[in-house]
Amino acid sequence: MPLSPLRLRLLVISLLTVSFLGALDHTVVSTSLATIAGELGALKLMSWVVVGYTLASTVLLPVLGKLGDVLGARRIFLGSLVMFLAASLACGFAQDMAWLIAARVLQGMSSAGLQLMSQTIIARVTTQRERPRYMAIIGAAFPIAILVGPVLGGAITDYWGWSWVFWINIPVGAAALGLALIAVPHLEPGPMPRHFDVAGAAVFTTALVALVLAVTWAAERSAGPGTAAALAVSVLGFVAFFFIERRAPEPIVPLHVFANRTIAAGTALSAIIGVGLFSITAYLPTYFQMAYQTTATVSGFVPIATVFGMLISNLLTGWLATRTGRYRIFPILGTSLGAAGLSVMALLPAGLPLWVPMIVMGVVGMGTGAFMSLIVAVVQGAVPASQTGTITATVNLVRQVGSTVATAIIGGVIGFGVAALLPVGFDASTLTPQLVHGATPAVRATIAQIYGAVFTPIFISLAATYAVGIVAAILLPHGRLSDEPVPAPQTTSETLSA
Repeated sequence: MPLSPLRLRLLVISLLTVSFLGALDHTVVSTSLATIAGELGALKLMSWVVVGYTLASTVLLPVLGKLGDVLGARRIFLGSLVMFLAASLACGFAQDMAWLIAARVLQGMSSAGLQLMSQTIIARVTTQRERPRYMAIIGAAFPIAILVGPVLGGAITDYWGWSWVFWINIPVGAAALGLALIAVPHLEPGPMPRHFDVAGAAVFTTALVALVLAVTWAAERSAGPGTAAALAVSVLGFVAFFFIERRAPEPIVPLHVFANRTIAAGTALSAIIGVGLFSITAYLPTYFQMAYQTTATVSGFVPIATVFGMLISNLLTGWLATRTGRYRIFPILGTSLGAAGLSVMALLPAGLPLWVPMIVMGVVGMGTGAFMSLIVAVVQGAVPASQTGTITATVNLVRQVGSTVATAIIGGVIGFGVAALLPVGFDASTLTPQLVHGATPAVRATIAQIYGAVFTPIFISLAATYAVGIVAAILLPHGRLSDEPVPAPQTTSETLSA
């Protein structure tokens, strides 16, 4: 559905704003968590302010994708935005941690709708060739939120109080809502399904919740019968989900689409972004504080360089893909840069000037940004318009699940690896950067070697992940992005074969 240039600009501004708000709430809360937990008196539940949001925003992706296809992306988008504003208001008024976690779950659910429908709407109003540029603009919300979120959250908490971390969404979101009511077009929904895949949605949600619980408990080194049970439920649930989707007349995740080489390769590339880069970013400051003996502030420069490289590359490749119509070269180059950069990180000796790993991780970020948003646009073009929301949800889902699982695994490897290598007399649970920095040169050198020994195989494994991505990128079909408008979905009922 082509729009006038002015209306398209207004639409992009509205979608970028709400995508930024959704992405920001992943990061802005981190620096205010200690204050929130202290005032609400529930330190043990602190992590669930983040986990509840992330979990809710992940499990609803396939359901919202399907609903966007059959009810219309505009309805789901506007409903999600209203719900997000209401949940933000409730978060700020929370009187105890249970209230805050419940409101954060609602906020995460609505955030999934904002993220997903923003990408779906862009896919429906642009041609394949125009799409990478606009998708890159909207996709820039995530790296920008990573860059400014922690600083913004800390400043708001210090000067206004933690409630305003959530209430700041209200005026900005209300302005975006007013703009969206004007700019977001009434898109023709797909055919109403005769049977909604309730069984598939329920089993998938249960399996994914169990998986997140298992990896979260394992990362916290509280593994026990509960962790094993959650993992078993997750495995059985995903097996059951596979068989349900094969037999469902209109599944929430149509497995038959993965016979399409573009979709299979694109989904694999999306998963590699979550596994290969998003998972390690949170641990980089700890690595540099311990191995390079930097302060906490200085250690943050490396992830900032990574995200900044991702942002620049994301915007540049989106513009180039739209200008040339070529897309395959960018994921090939991007995955190659990611594999090379992480391999270099594994070889760097501790103690080098910090600008060296900053440049290397900046290259990894640039490689990832080269296909981060582009691959979503490419995969969207491989399905009918009636399945745009569903396939967009699938691509985002594998990225988020990959990031969640890999983050937990890496956290466990670091915790167990450091504890196993520490000399007698050191306790891993009380080992802080301040303690290490105040120790003797011999102890500092020993700790640096330990962290280097633990992180080296992690970097090698992530480099291997990007190497798999090179293969997936090469398997993408040759071709050019089409200039033809996206046809509206058929209004007649259709059944998706499994």
